[in-house]
Amino acid sequence: MGIRRGIGRLGIPTFDELVLKAQEAQLRHSTLAIKYADTGQMLLRPARPADAAAVAGVHVRSWQVAYRGLLPDEYLDGLEPEDRARRYRFAELGPGQPQTIVAIEGETVCGFATVGPSRDDDRRGTGELLALYVDPQRWGRGLGRALVHDARARLARQGFEEAALWVLAANERAQRFYRIDGWAPDGSRRLDEVWGLTVDELRYRRSLR
Repeated sequence: MGIRRGIGRLGIPTFDELVLKAQEAQLRHSTLAIKYADTGQMLLRPARPADAAAVAGVHVRSWQVAYRGLLPDEYLDGLEPEDRARRYRFAELGPGQPQTIVAIEGETVCGFATVGPSRDDDRRGTGELLALYVDPQRWGRGLGRALVHDARARLARQGFEEAALWVLAANERAQRFYRIDGWAPDGSRRLDEVWGLTVDELRYRRSLR
C-alpha cells in the first residue's frame, strides 16, 4: 500500500508518515492523495456543501449495515438520507466549528470523519472524534484507517493533546477498530439520543501526542 502527497511522490510511506506529513503541512484545507496498489487513488479533503447528499447516503447506509441487530430493524429501515443531509453545516468553518473530511474514490464520496472540540463537560479543552463512517461496500480497504489517522492529525494541529469518542456499547466491531488505533475505554458510559433513538454508549480516549 503506497501513499503520495499531491503529484509526483513515488515513495511508499506508512500511515504514520502520512499523519506526519499532514501535521507538517499545517493547512486546514489540505487535500491528501492516497495511492492503493489494488484500488486506485483515494483523496481526503474537507467536505463541501455540495457533498451533503453523498455524505448522508454513506451515513445512513453505514448505520443500516453496521447497526443491524444492534438497533431495531424498523428504525434502521426508516432512515432517510435527505433528513440527515439537511442537518449538515459544511459551510460553517469558523473556530470551534466541527470539521468534516471526506474520502473520495473517483468522483464518489465513500467515507467521512468529523472532528471538533469535546462536547463533554468533563472534557473541556480536549478534542473529539464526532463521527467516522465508511460506505459498507468499501469496508476492509483501509479507508477507515486513513480517515482516523487524518482526524487525529487535524485535532493535534488545532492544539488538542487528547481526544475522545463515543461508540455504541454493543458495537464490538467499531470498538475493536478503535482499540487497534490506540484508543481505550475510560469507564464513562451514557444513554444518549441520536437521530431520535436512545442508545447506550461507551467513551474511548486517546493521546494525540
